[in-house]
Amino acid sequence: MGSLSLDMPMKPLDPHAIAGDTQAIQDFLAEYYRNVDKYPVRAADLEPGRVRKLLPDAAPEHGEPMDHILEDVRREILPGLTHWQSPRFFAFFPANASSAGLAAEMLSVGLNVVPFVWAASPAAAELDSVVVDWMARLFGLPRRFLFSGGGGGVLQGSTLGHEAIAKLVVYASDQTHATFQKGARLVGIPPSNIRVIRTSAAFGYGLTAEAVRAAVDRDVGLGLVPLYLCATVGTTGLGAVDPVREIGEEARRHGMWVHLDAAYAGSAAICPEFQDYLDGAELADSVSMNPPRDLISALSTDPEYLKNVGADDDGAGKPAAIDYKDWQISMSRRFRAIKLWVILRRYGAAGMRAHIRRHVAAAKWFEQRVAADERFEVVAPRRFSLVCFRLTPRSGRDDDDATNHVNRDLLAAVNASGRAFMTHFVVDGKFVIRLAVGGASTELQHVMEVWDLLQAIAAEVLQNYQT
Repeated sequence: MGSLSLDMPMKPLDPHAIAGDTQAIQDFLAEYYRNVDKYPVRAADLEPGRVRKLLPDAAPEHGEPMDHILEDVRREILPGLTHWQSPRFFAFFPANASSAGLAAEMLSVGLNVVPFVWAASPAAAELDSVVVDWMARLFGLPRRFLFSGGGGGVLQGSTLGHEAIAKLVVYASDQTHATFQKGARLVGIPPSNIRVIRTSAAFGYGLTAEAVRAAVDRDVGLGLVPLYLCATVGTTGLGAVDPVREIGEEARRHGMWVHLDAAYAGSAAICPEFQDYLDGAELADSVSMNPPRDLISALSTDPEYLKNVGADDDGAGKPAAIDYKDWQISMSRRFRAIKLWVILRRYGAAGMRAHIRRHVAAAKWFEQRVAADERFEVVAPRRFSLVCFRLTPRSGRDDDDATNHVNRDLLAAVNASGRAFMTHFVVDGKFVIRLAVGGASTELQHVMEVWDLLQAIAAEVLQNYQT
């Protein structure tokens, strides 16, 4: 039987290797961002299985230099990516990166502490509460959501207790994110007890207090127990806003847990002119935010605020030292707080506000161009930096099937060009194109260019449709 050599050459944390490897990656990323606008946002000829065909069947037996690895990234990986950090990426919502975010991620991974309990890394655990309080103040959230005000926040989701689950009912709109229904099923809510309340264009695709009242009163009459209402500020599909105060008051009549999903538009509340959209937040029991979408913090920095920490800690009261493993489903957790801490210090609140206002202004410019062109229509109100629109052929304005076909062709042609990338949404049977402005490198110039591209391709699509 062979023996393991005690003189192995591999030293994973050798300081010289750290300096060399990280410098190689820094140089690679700097070059990537200098040239990212030259790549097709997403190559049109990609097929499933491409990467497997390019790479070996087995891992290498011996290690390779970082330069060789990065060359393979450049040659084999980059061409198969959708370049989310391209200034011409307008799909989904942004997942923003920044130089400070990259540096902070390196710092987080480099320190590599695991603050699942306070004792495991005290400074990391305490920085969590400091940073989420900073964010709460910037968002204008009520004091009750601050650690210093009896509430608290946690970077990544929490769990809730429940009883008599077969009678519990949860409520949201038909514009609420799909994770609402997924989460309800995961905690055991029967699918028959998940209420998806229909919205309409007349109310900007937001919930109304009347619709919530009718749904809840109907269930109470059946002997069911209203448990939870999800209000959304900035829905994924259309950017719709629920009237938080009005529907929150309805939920309070029945002692329901009110969750405010502000994952998309909540970040805009660091600008005073957008804080009215969070009016009524004091009626919520929990609030979720997603800074990567507009606060250039990269992924996995998603604070969730809780009004009553004691209830979330099973009535034990607020401990002097917080063990975050008790606030989440998983045991382990990353040192996420340092990312937001570095980014907030590097750019400041003023820098964040300027970033958001620039994108909102660009989206407003695009919306005005769409509204002024009789070939197009704006489908839903633009409140932030998402514009939802469609092309409407004159001869088929009342034929949604024909109009949908035209818009599918338009979107496919735009994306195939590699000069922009957008996604769609379907509402009231209408195929709608979404332009989500928000990339860290996106300027008004890029929005102007995509408008020119849309106009040119729209002319071709309409000509084909009419012939």
